Amino acid sequence: ARGGLVLPGLIDTHRHMWQTAMRGYGADWTLTQYFVWYYLEHGRHFRPEDIHAGNLLAAAEALDAGVTTVVDWSHGLSTPEHADAAADALTSLPGRYVLALGNIHQAPTQWTADPGIRAFLRRRRTDDDMLAFQLAFDVTGDPEFPEKPAFEAARELGLPVTTHAGVWGATGDDGIRLMHEHGFMGPETVYVHSASLSADSYHRIAATGGSVSVSTESEQSAGQGYPPTWRLRAHDIPVSLSMDTSVWWSGDLFSAMRATLGADRSREHLQAHERGETVTHSALRADQVVAWATNGGARALGRGDDLGTLETGRKADVVLLRNDDSPAMFPILHPYGHVVFQAQRGDVHTVLVNGRVVKHAHCLVGVDLAAIRHAVANTVDHLRGALGEEA
Repeated sequence: ARGGLVLPGLIDTHRHMWQTAMRGYGADWTLTQYFVWYYLEHGRHFRPEDIHAGNLLAAAEALDAGVTTVVDWSHGLSTPEHADAAADALTSLPGRYVLALGNIHQAPTQWTADPGIRAFLRRRRTDDDMLAFQLAFDVTGDPEFPEKPAFEAARELGLPVTTHAGVWGATGDDGIRLMHEHGFMGPETVYVHSASLSADSYHRIAATGGSVSVSTESEQSAGQGYPPTWRLRAHDIPVSLSMDTSVWWSGDLFSAMRATLGADRSREHLQAHERGETVTHSALRADQVVAWATNGGARALGRGDDLGTLETGRKADVVLLRNDDSPAMFPILHPYGHVVFQAQRGDVHTVLVNGRVVKHAHCLVGVDLAAIRHAVANTVDHLRGALGEEA
């Protein structure tokens, strides 16, 4: 490790892994186009084997970039067979995962009560801490609060809920208020984006101990709202980072850390300029953003006591950044700043998950990329055939 940087495994708290087989396809989409494509028109064409292929590719991509724990925000699980396919893919690779079950093609009340999904959870939930579970669904803000039975199901099953909150035009303050008034906000709840909420909603999240998963590249490009880390810091709300989906962005957290620090500082400068002032000391520092990408994710997942830091007694999820062939990897004078602003996935030399070497000398270990490539090619061919070349 001499001449490199050792850090805890990175933790992504919100990634739609099933969409990775469509890598880069939506680079010029808006959020509206994303919703139309997956939610309204074409998401139903994904078969269980397509979910499996996307998850395999996403898991390999995560490990390659030093992301040792990923929340698979899997909202394309239209049947129990799709759920099994997602879980099978995750357990076939050596990372640490949380499968957040969701189904964008049914109401949360409907799919959380599905006997097949209940049977799936009975089969797949074990004491193995390499695969945990959440329920993933959104709250529309309908005053009738139709999502209430889904929250009750989560409570009955003993599963945390993760929800897209503060997404412009989709989920907002009314949903947070309904969750709070009905007693469904707690420290285990992870609110994704939270980029277009009022101070009232941030107060409710802070008061109930929840955390926010910030996907800065997504919020900047797709339009959920301005990346909210400046608001979250003002309300002392814990932050973790995520990359959302590879249909748009790279599946590494180096770009997420860089974008997050840049967006927060950009806002700070803009506000100062509007007051006729100049920022002379940055409020958000590089070490804080690295902490969000590691320990912040661990705390959001209730794993703050055994993941996310390099300490005796922790799980051995460890990343070595070292690249003797890169002129950008020396000198290392500011380690945290180097991680955020200089390093990239190609500098990930070695990755350990739970003490197991899964990448070494810049190459994945025990991962059959040829088989994954074949599975993803089959998915792309299937989608082309099902949708037609024009679509």
